[in-house]
Amino acid sequence: MQFQQLQYFVAVAETRHFTRAAELVHVAQPSLSQQIRALERELGADLFLRARGNITLTDAGEALLPLARRILADTDTARHEVQELVQLRRGRVRLGATPSLCTGLLPDVLRAFHDRYPGIRLLIEEGGSHDLVRELARGALDLALVVLPLPTPAPALTTVELLREDLVVVSSPEAPVPGRGGRAVEIPDLEGERLVMFRHGYDLRELTVAACRSAGFEPDFAVEGGEMDAVLGFVRAGLGVAVVPRMVAARAGRGLRVTPLARPGLHRTIALAHRSDVAPPRAARELQRMLLER
Repeated sequence: MQFQQLQYFVAVAETRHFTRAAELVHVAQPSLSQQIRALERELGADLFLRARGNITLTDAGEALLPLARRILADTDTARHEVQELVQLRRGRVRLGATPSLCTGLLPDVLRAFHDRYPGIRLLIEEGGSHDLVRELARGALDLALVVLPLPTPAPALTTVELLREDLVVVSSPEAPVPGRGGRAVEIPDLEGERLVMFRHGYDLRELTVAACRSAGFEPDFAVEGGEMDAVLGFVRAGLGVAVVPRMVAARAGRGLRVTPLARPGLHRTIALAHRSDVAPPRAARELQRMLLER
């Protein structure tokens, strides 16, 4: 049974005339008649009682007509749904990002994307780069913003460098200026500071701890185990200082002192990643373009 045969059948049923039905579906009348005959052979029953000037439905035709109309209507709906998606009127994007990027980079880009494509649902998953890479690999995400280098080799992923971001030291304005009180903090100066530290698996934790150890000391944690909002809140409360991305510090608002790290400082490289073996959906590709052009 073919879609075209059902289309011809409904046209004849509605016009009760083979020639007018052929004109309606823009096909030659002999071709339409052949397809109707083929459909009847497939079903093993006549669909029409054919008399000169009088075409009526058989019982089999009466039974098929509502089903055929439903199939044709469902096909139109499917075509419309796909066209909506292709034209970015509907759909979804599943984006993974580290919590600091959700706070710093994404709000402005996602607002611009939503303004342009209000029908696209944005599903955001926060996590460390290791978790996001795993979610990408199993197909649970379309795109992910990760910190390079990746914690484990990921040959099945394609990564495109997005930005290189400076890290800064944030502290409470009521606490002494960190380090030696100058305009910038040296990494060795952090040996005398109590740090508010992120949970295990957080890219910023690994980067900060590695920098301290390279400078010859183990960092002293006042509080550890928090996410970005909790870390900033603990710093505002004066529990210690924290090393955070510059974009996050810029968005954090009042209640924080921001001190840069002296050169060469600390930096992190952000990349946009997706699976190499599967092209991202159209909506995800558009978000990818906006992120790269931001």
